[in-house]
Amino acid sequence: MTGVIILIIGYAFGCFSTGYFVGKKNGLDIRLTGSGNIGTTNALRSLGAKAGAITFLGDLLKAFIPTLVVKFAFCPAMGYADDITYLFTLLAGLGVVMGHNFPFYLHFKGGKGIAVSAAVIVVSNLHPVFIGVGLAVFILVVAVTRYVSLGSLIVVWYIPIFTLLYYRESDLFPVILIVSLLFTILAYIKHKANIIRLIHGTENKFGEKKEKKSEEN
Repeated sequence: MTGVIILIIGYAFGCFSTGYFVGKKNGLDIRLTGSGNIGTTNALRSLGAKAGAITFLGDLLKAFIPTLVVKFAFCPAMGYADDITYLFTLLAGLGVVMGHNFPFYLHFKGGKGIAVSAAVIVVSNLHPVFIGVGLAVFILVVAVTRYVSLGSLIVVWYIPIFTLLYYRESDLFPVILIVSLLFTILAYIKHKANIIRLIHGTENKFGEKKEKKSEEN
């Protein structure tokens, strides 16, 4: 029951669609311009650098707040072991991703969850080497292929891999692994169109100027 409550609280935070509200503040419904995505990339292209930065920071913040509170306040106060703390932190983050991707008041049409997933990755383990490697892999893939979507689809395997390496001996490992894989599954579901374009070689590359592009947040 505790895990379910944490998931719901995370969803509530995730439902704050920063890009949508930034657009409204500027007299624009971001869903009706560009790609129609409410994430950072579309906000950047449709509203400019300042709006894009605010959207990015807002999306990171809504993921940082619940995951940090769960990991460093709630779980220590309850005396939970490391594996339970990790699981509950992931559940808080998963809720945020679900809220970001499927906000109820926007007819469950939101972003793609890459920025918020990145925030969850940082908080859930705080392992500088893994974070550095993940960031390096993303930058390398995008630099070589110019496909931001491909870099995102590779990096979202980070959480399941970390779980396999560090929590495979835990009694909760099956549950933790399932929750970890849900981050990857959700990302792939939201990137379905991007995957199809990648297969057919028609995916838009970073820096190209086209009317409509795939968005990564």
